[in-house]
Parts: sequence; C-alpha cells; structure tokens
Amino acid sequence: MAIADVDRAALALLDTRLNTLLPEEYQGADTEPTPMGSAGLRFDADGRVAWDEMWESFCDLAMAGGPPHKGRLLQPGTRVEIDATPERYTEVVQEICRGLELAADPQAAAAPEPGWVRVRCFTDAMADWLLRAITMENVAVRGSTRTIELPAGPNYRVEKEIKNVITVTAKTCHYWVGHIPRAQQNQIARLFGTIGEETPLIGPSDTDATASDAYAPLATAILQRTGLRTMGRHYTGWLGIEIPDVRAAIWMMRALVVSNVLARREDTVLYVPVHPSDDPGGEQVAARLTRVWQLARARNLLSQFS
Repeated sequence: MAIADVDRAALALLDTRLNTLLPEEYQGADTEPTPMGSAGLRFDADGRVAWDEMWESFCDLAMAGGPPHKGRLLQPGTRVEIDATPERYTEVVQEICRGLELAADPQAAAAPEPGWVRVRCFTDAMADWLLRAITMENVAVRGSTRTIELPAGPNYRVEKEIKNVITVTAKTCHYWVGHIPRAQQNQIARLFGTIGEETPLIGPSDTDATASDAYAPLATAILQRTGLRTMGRHYTGWLGIEIPDVRAAIWMMRALVVSNVLARREDTVLYVPVHPSDDPGGEQVAARLTRVWQLARARNLLSQFS
C-alpha cells in the first residue's frame, strides 16, 4: 500500500520525536518486549533490604518497546484501606521512600494525598519524562512541577509491590540520568514545550468521576472512527482497546505518548486515558487515537482493518 505524502510526513515527525525522547542506544532500534529475570532481594547487616545493591542492569524501557515492568497496572491503596490500617500504610511509605533514596537518589516523602509518595526530580523535564516512562511500565504515576507521585498502599508487600515501585523508579531514573546526556535532556524539554503548545497533555483521572458513564462516549467514538473494540472498564481513568497483536499495540502506545496522550499496554490491550474534566467526552483522545490508527494502517501494522 502506497503511503500518502501527508502520512509519510506525519510518520517521520513521530519517529523524530520518539527518538528525541529515547536514549541513544534505542534510537531507530527494534526492541523486543522480552522480560529479564527479576532481581532477588538483598539485605544489609541490619536485616533491611539493600535497595542500592540489587541491580547491575535493567530491562529495556517500555518507552523503547521493551517489556513493561508490570503485566497489570499497579494502583495506589484506597482511602478505606489506608484508614483501616494506618500504621501499616506509614511503614510502607517509609520503606518506599528509603528505597527510592537509596536506589534512585531523588528525595521522597509521603504526598499530601493518601495513597501516594511524592518524589522530587532534578528538573521539570525529568519529571515530565518520568511521568511518561513510568506510565508505560504499568505503575500508576502522577506528575506536577518538578515532582512525580508514585503509588503506595497498606497491602503492599516488600517483595512485590514495594519492590515494583522502587525498581521501576530506579530503572527509569537510571536511563534518564545515565543514558540521556544534558544536551538531549534540553532537547526533550523543548519537545515537551512544542507538543504542549500543539495539544494539551491528557492523562487518566484518578477520581471516582470516571466510575460513571464517562467511558461510553470515548468507546463509541473509537469504534465508529476506527472499528477497534474496547474492553469493559478495569481501571479508574483507563479504557482498554483490543489491538490485533503486540507489535501494533507497542507502536500505537509510543505514537500516542509523543502525541501528548499518556498510554500504556497490557499484552495486546492498549489503554488510553479517560479524564472527564480535561477531555470532556473523550474527544481529544478519540481524535489523536484515530490519527495514530490511520498512521498504523499506513505502516501496515493494522492491515486487517484496511
């Protein structure tokens, strides 16, 4: 199938923007979504987890097409859970903060809103990049000026959820600090400014407002415009879309992120954000997803919809 000039130009722009976001070793590479084995816990002389001694290398970034750290989204604890066991929740937050500071350097503390740990980043660009990168690793994350917030809950276990939060933050901070030079970080900051002027960043709502009928208009628009079917809602603020295969799901996820829509995937299900106040009716997400779908077809990634 011949690619129209307008689609060729749009695909080239997407590739350029994605390469700007990626460490050099990933630029133009075709990374396989193959996970590594999980690192085992190590302990210091006092019997505490030695979070700074556990990793010699990390899996490829999900942003680069690698495997997401989590197969399913890790979400924060609910207010009911936290209020029921506040002492345990405090212990979890303290251990996450200790681990983050040991493994990833940035300062961390309990966020004002229960269920979250606030991490201070070195720059706004770092916070914006980590927001996108961690989202694609399937760990809940929120962003603000020079900070991100990561999930916490009283039911988190050291060897599971606590480790997940610390590992994914150590992994993404490792790539940002160690693999992206300062000049490229400045380019990334400029890119975020450019795409922000074109289209506002849309992320998931984390309030109960999305538990009503906010999903239906977006699901309907996606089906009408693309033929792609959506799944029943499983996560607050996220709508799952059935994609034919992993390769297409990865490509569409990355294309959405450089189109300023937070996105992630679980196997072949592509998740897009639902945010009734930032994106009434899901119109912005539907429009950007439709364009990404058109470009995926132009690249012959969705030939069965041609």
